[in-house]
Amino acid sequence: MLSLTRRKLLAGAAVLPFIGRAKAAEPVFRGKQLHNQPAESHQHRFLVELWDAVRNETDGKVDVTVFPENNKVAGGDPAVLDMLVKGEVDFFTLNGGLVARIVPPMDIQGLPFAFATSQQVHEANDGALGKYLSNECAAKGIHRFQYGLLENGFKQISTVDTPIKKASDVIGLRIRVPAGKMFEDLYVTLDAKPVIINFNQMVTAFKEKRIDGQENPLAITEFNKLYEHTKYVAVTNHSWAGFNLIANMAFWQKIPSELQAVIDRNVKKYVSAQRTHVQQLNAALEPKLKERGMIFTQADAESFRKKLVGGFYPRWKEQLGSTAWQLLEEKVGRLG
Repeated sequence: MLSLTRRKLLAGAAVLPFIGRAKAAEPVFRGKQLHNQPAESHQHRFLVELWDAVRNETDGKVDVTVFPENNKVAGGDPAVLDMLVKGEVDFFTLNGGLVARIVPPMDIQGLPFAFATSQQVHEANDGALGKYLSNECAAKGIHRFQYGLLENGFKQISTVDTPIKKASDVIGLRIRVPAGKMFEDLYVTLDAKPVIINFNQMVTAFKEKRIDGQENPLAITEFNKLYEHTKYVAVTNHSWAGFNLIANMAFWQKIPSELQAVIDRNVKKYVSAQRTHVQQLNAALEPKLKERGMIFTQADAESFRKKLVGGFYPRWKEQLGSTAWQLLEEKVGRLG
């Protein structure tokens, strides 16, 4: 029989290899965040601040680098969205109408003349409608941040040499739209000629005289210097536009819940600040753009809306589905 001393020595020998062993390093979740705006834009600044805060609060365990102008990916927004779904990009900000290529109900965020104010937009998308959209995105491998809808503002129509005052003025207008079904259908319904062009090719299209106008909030006109290519701005407020902060679902699910909570908290904080900033920015831009030589007209919004009632709204109610439509009408009232 082994002595008590011998038994203690053997027992101690079993743990000796672990004495002084270095603690395993905790994993670092490094990611890439892309967006389609220039480095000088408000969106880039807020995204950098957001991920800097996350990096600091997690002691570097979540380390995300922000790339403006989609990091020069040749195919623009549609190509980057495909990359996100495949896991080649981890985070992206994108208009709902472009996410709709993969998640059709996302088109509802830009439904023409549906929202009266940005507050309505955010209440709907931060609430029940947003939860429904997030679930639809999750089914396609996309994590949509519930409080991650960045503000862009209401769209206005800017044109090269034709002032727009009523719906009949856009008949035959070659207007640039992104590659989304609702964008195209809106202008077909208005008897214009929508031209599908990626955002990163729009300036070239103006220079080559392939388009007569474009539609975007004033902040986009300012930061992308579209005032150098268009002269007239029709204040239509016809569609709200914004950027959904989305992530590759597989990448998101690898991040521990306590780190996800840090990200979610900062998303809500910085997106809220971004919304306020852009609303104030858009409100102040009309006089600034007038100083740059742009001429503003107040368009007859009702003349546009009337052309949508007969076919456009019923068509898109069917396309978007009764659930999304009902959740929207609960916030904005009956449409059509």
